[in-house]
Amino acid sequence: MNRLRELSDPDHLPALKPEYAHARPALGLGAGDPPPRILLLYGSLRERSYSRLVVEEAARLLIHFGCEVRIFDPCDLPLPDQVPGDDHPAVHELRELSLWSEGQVWCSPERHGQITGIMKTQIDHLPLAIKGMRPTQGRTLAVMQVSAGSQSFNSVNTLRILGRWMRMFTIPNQSSVAKAYEEFDEAGRMKPSSYYDRIVDVCEELVRFTVLLRPHTDQLVDRYSERVERDQPVESPVEKAGLVPG
Repeated sequence: MNRLRELSDPDHLPALKPEYAHARPALGLGAGDPPPRILLLYGSLRERSYSRLVVEEAARLLIHFGCEVRIFDPCDLPLPDQVPGDDHPAVHELRELSLWSEGQVWCSPERHGQITGIMKTQIDHLPLAIKGMRPTQGRTLAVMQVSAGSQSFNSVNTLRILGRWMRMFTIPNQSSVAKAYEEFDEAGRMKPSSYYDRIVDVCEELVRFTVLLRPHTDQLVDRYSERVERDQPVESPVEKAGLVPG
């Protein structure tokens, strides 16, 4: 079973004013090749899921900005610990996608003032470490939410906490779409609005931070406690002696 969602009309951006959008937002910040790899997760299984529609709009923008994107479909993802050892194809695929990614987008509906169980289940299936690899550490993260009522920031605030816990670099900007049912046409495309403009802002910023940090990620997540745990002494005698030129 393929759990990657197909993106319809990936090059069609009816709400974007291209004359105001940088084709390559990260130009000058670092190497744009290979294209930044972005995984997008959403938090609802409804047929007309607004968190999924927001993620699809973000994915189209990220493609426009030169990224490679993948959208995970959580439709058959089991609950954590429901399957012994979490040995389930959907869990394996989600973890492989997270390892593949350099950056991620998380978008959840707000339900009862919080993120949905579907959203939390996906994050709970991403361990901090597995077989010596870290599926989330050092990756950039953009957080978004959709609401049925007035604008709220409960879900994005929670996603920020989770992103920090997962040792991700959560970008400053974020998106919160109020009364999401009013923001999309019958075809599921987002109408021009300030909410759409903010999603463009978030996607631009995610690309910039991903490209900016990619050469430095290993150094930024190099931790003393983990070197001790791995019994991995610092290799350079000069560095150990504190003689690194300042």
